[in-house]
Amino acid sequence: MSYYKHHVFICTNQREDGRSCCADHEAQSLRDYAKEQIKKLKLNGPGKCRINNAGCMDRCNKGPVLVVYPEAVWYTFKDQQDIDQIIQEHLLNDRIVERLKI
Repeated sequence: MSYYKHHVFICTNQREDGRSCCADHEAQSLRDYAKEQIKKLKLNGPGKCRINNAGCMDRCNKGPVLVVYPEAVWYTFKDQQDIDQIIQEHLLNDRIVERLKI
C-alpha cells in the first residue's frame, strides 16, 4: 500500500539554457496554489495527498506538467481553475480529467 493515496509531482524546473520549461508557465506559483488548496481541504498527510516540486520530467513541450501517482496519470495545466479541476475530479473523486490528460 502506498504511503499517500495520491502523490502529485509538479515540474517547476527552470532551464538555464533558454529552452522552454515549466517554470516559464508559472508552474511554481500553481504548485504553491495546489499545496494550499490541499491543506484547506484537509487532504494533506499520510494516507491522503502530497504535493511535491519536481525537477525536469522531460515533457517540457506539454508544460507545465504534473503527474499523479500511484496511477501515473500525466496532466498539463494552465491556471488555478485547471488545478481546482484536477483536485476535485482526480484527487477527491478518483476520476481522470480527460481534457487535461497527456
